[in-house]
Formats: sequence, structure tokens, C-alpha cells
Amino acid sequence: MFQHELQQQYAAELMRRAAAERLVHQAAKARRAALRAGRRAARASGENTPEGPVSSLRNRFARAA
Repeated sequence: MFQHELQQQYAAELMRRAAAERLVHQAAKARRAALRAGRRAARASGENTPEGPVSSLRNRFARAA
């Protein structure tokens, strides 16, 4: 009888851990979705437009004779 109660407590603990882990994953997924939506909105509004090409070190200096 005692082992049965221990097993039930262990199973309940595993269920609590699984629920907590699921909640963490859902929160992370929601956060990623919100970040993606924010980036999409910024791109659509023109806030985050590129200002032009960045020069590389190769093109920055004149060639030596």
C-alpha cells in the first residue's frame, strides 16, 4: 500500500513538472511570435530600412603604386 502511494505521488510530481515545462515552452513560443510580429510591423512602417551598403575594408583605401 505504501509503495502505491509513493508511486501516485511520483506520478503527480511528473505531471506537475510536465505542465510547468509546457508552460515555459508556450511562453517562449509566444515571445518569439511577438518579436517576429514586431519586426514585421517595423519593416512595414519603414522604421528599419537599410541606409545603404556598407563598404568593406578592401574598398576603403587606395591601392599602393
